[in-house]
Amino acid sequence: MRHCPLALVFSMLAGIAPLAAFAANPADEDLIKRGEYLAKVGDCAACHTAENGAAFAGGFPMLTPIGRIYSSNITPDAETGIGTWSFEDFSNGVRKGTSKRGYTLYPAMPYPSYSRLTDDDTRALYAYFMHGVAPVKSPNRKSDIHWPLSVRFPLSIWRVVFAPKPQPFVKGQGTAEIERGAYLVEGLGHCGACHTPRALTMQEKALDDRDNTLYLSGGFVVDDWMVPSLRNENGGGLAQWTVADIVALLKEGRNQNTATFGGMNDVIVHSTQYMTDADLNAIALYLKQLSPHDTKAKPYQRDDTVAKALYNGVASGRGAQLYVDRCAGCHRSDGAGYAKAFPALAGNPMLQTDGQAAIRIVLAGGAQPATDTAPSTLTMAPYAAIMNDEQIADVVSFIQTSWGNQGPSVTARQVAKLRKSIVPLPVPAQ
Repeated sequence: MRHCPLALVFSMLAGIAPLAAFAANPADEDLIKRGEYLAKVGDCAACHTAENGAAFAGGFPMLTPIGRIYSSNITPDAETGIGTWSFEDFSNGVRKGTSKRGYTLYPAMPYPSYSRLTDDDTRALYAYFMHGVAPVKSPNRKSDIHWPLSVRFPLSIWRVVFAPKPQPFVKGQGTAEIERGAYLVEGLGHCGACHTPRALTMQEKALDDRDNTLYLSGGFVVDDWMVPSLRNENGGGLAQWTVADIVALLKEGRNQNTATFGGMNDVIVHSTQYMTDADLNAIALYLKQLSPHDTKAKPYQRDDTVAKALYNGVASGRGAQLYVDRCAGCHRSDGAGYAKAFPALAGNPMLQTDGQAAIRIVLAGGAQPATDTAPSTLTMAPYAAIMNDEQIADVVSFIQTSWGNQGPSVTARQVAKLRKSIVPLPVPAQ
């Protein structure tokens, strides 16, 4: 089950369905096909398809701070889906966060980001969901939120105060490619929903890069993952990545430096791997021109002291010994890993942060997503049942402070706290 803070963003609309049976003429088919692509850009399948459920029939559970909610049926079924919705109804739901019945949607639907969608793109999405998706009769599930928190009226106040009115995307951010990247990131991509810090009232502190550097600066915790910065900054950001590095990660879930993990795997599998090279390149160019929010972080500089010691059989301290026994076989004694197979640890942006992500991966394990261009699924087994809190703290601290990494050491107490909430990946049968 995916956990979702109140204003977090996972919902949308996506999937693949036969087009010919619904298209009335070639022009309509082109519009539907464009809507299908845009739905993938928006990662629409992530929330509106339950595990082992029919495509877009809803029922996907999301755990918020006030209880569990379930995604809605967005197939064109007239009784239980959106089959009777007009374009205006659909546009209001996507861009304003209001349903046909007039109530406000839970902000798990990222309508603050979708408010930036153009009329043309919204119409293409509408065409796809009304004529390119098979109708499924599946009643929507009521939320598990108890009264009085289940009352939706406060949501309308939140929407008025914190969600912007739909407006055309603001141009003037650079070249045509950079503007395209900004539109995709701020709008359908809704990247800020996870990668922008939030206020106590759970709204994103910024919805774009204009006049601030908070946008996409990371620091928000999603499913116990500390989300990294997407800005062109040192530390946990993208300063040391090229445009090609960013494109590779979005297309394959891995690059020469690292691999995706956690919720980002779903984004790769359902969304970005299907994007055109032109759109991926536009996104990368946009991200690379974002000025740093953290101006104090120093550039990563490799230090070979530890690598030389391990190569010569000198493993000083329990953290180093555990690394040699458990990790070096894949990630190597120099922390360089094996490109696009086992991620590099030396210089990895994740390891320049607070250590929460590293602890979680060691505890629960990790898996690189299988994509069309990189079909191999490479899995790291979980160590939750093999190593105690002190051992995991030692090895994570070693990794975070070796080869020039600038992350802090971690404590057994931090490990124990995360251990309570993680669900280890299943270990393959021998």
